[in-house]
Amino acid sequence: MYAIRGATQLAEDSKEAIRDGVVELLSEVMRANQIEPADIVSVLFTATPDLTSDFPAAAARTIGFGSTPLICASEIAVPGALPRAVRVMLHVHGRSSDVHHIYLHGAAALRQDLAQ
Repeated sequence: MYAIRGATQLAEDSKEAIRDGVVELLSEVMRANQIEPADIVSVLFTATPDLTSDFPAAAARTIGFGSTPLICASEIAVPGALPRAVRVMLHVHGRSSDVHHIYLHGAAALRQDLAQ
């Protein structure tokens, strides 16, 4: 098993922005790593405290993650931290030496060493 990290920064806190941002992020993670929901063991989402309109996991269920264990947690409220950010860690079956971590929009600043 291996893990893939990713994050995105949303333009606003709305149900639509969370859904669209999470779908975009997960779609890009799956495309870049050539995986699909059936390959994924579980997914952990965190959202910054300023995102309250919906659960990121709800968006994941709309694109085939209905039988994948999903959980959401609140990110620590650190002063000066990137606002409106959703982070994800996917646990994937198998082994991979060529993992592509995906950081979209303003979230690329979080991990410039990993951002694609």
